[in-house]
Amino acid sequence: MNKAELVASMAEKSGLTKKDAEAALNAFINSVEEALAQDDKVQLVGFGTFDVRERKARQGRNPRNPEQVIDIPASKAPVFKAGKALKDMVNA
Repeated sequence: MNKAELVASMAEKSGLTKKDAEAALNAFINSVEEALAQDDKVQLVGFGTFDVRERKARQGRNPRNPEQVIDIPASKAPVFKAGKALKDMVNA
């Protein structure tokens, strides 16, 4: 499902217009992005949790030249952990 299909599904299930459903989806995405940028956690009970995890600095290798070692700097990565209700629904 892509964004357009998701907007259409949201509009159908909520009774909103597609334009309003897209505005709601964009507002949700922007809110989650802002929270994660501030190292906050977004927890939706039964659905899941959006969080930020720290990645340590490490060394890697270039696949084209295996002898060459590359330093990979530390970074932050957004992650999503599915909630129990979502896992149960997917596995049913």
